[in-house]
Amino acid sequence: MLTKMIELEDCGLLVIDIQGKLAELVHNSDSLLSYNQKLIRICKTLEIPIIAVEQNPQGLGRTHPQLLTELDGVTFYEKSHFSALLEPTIVEALKASGKKHWLVTGIESHICVYQTVLGLVDQGYNVDVVTDCISSRAFSNVELAIANMRALGVSMTSVEMITYQLLKTSEHHAFKDILKIVK
Repeated sequence: MLTKMIELEDCGLLVIDIQGKLAELVHNSDSLLSYNQKLIRICKTLEIPIIAVEQNPQGLGRTHPQLLTELDGVTFYEKSHFSALLEPTIVEALKASGKKHWLVTGIESHICVYQTVLGLVDQGYNVDVVTDCISSRAFSNVELAIANMRALGVSMTSVEMITYQLLKTSEHHAFKDILKIVK
């Protein structure tokens, strides 16, 4: 199934539950944090709205410190449901953004990311899961989540793939700044 290119003006980033010690226990934790850091910087440079979600931060801790600095100025939303789309404040924030296409990152792939993606699709949003920005404690659960989301028609991408898709040209005014982040 071929979908149309993502338009910069219609895109948002949803960062799910990259929190506390769990962020350090997931498969390829260092890579997960590094790629999310890059993607957040890229989205800020391109003025793409970011929604950050935290699962029960009183119990699990806040967003990992490596990302908190990058997310300065971003509104954080707490949730108790595994799917962010079962939280009215998050549903309202998504609607208020006016964006129809969401890039999704976070942990754990097979629980909160998976259920949130299903909720986004159910509510008519287009979704690209940024596969180098998701993880779970067991890599087999990452693979399972990706396979199941793909089977439902959800698009998969990577930080570099989505970055160049959004830029469309090396003549984009932010290209040189973005290149410094990607490299």
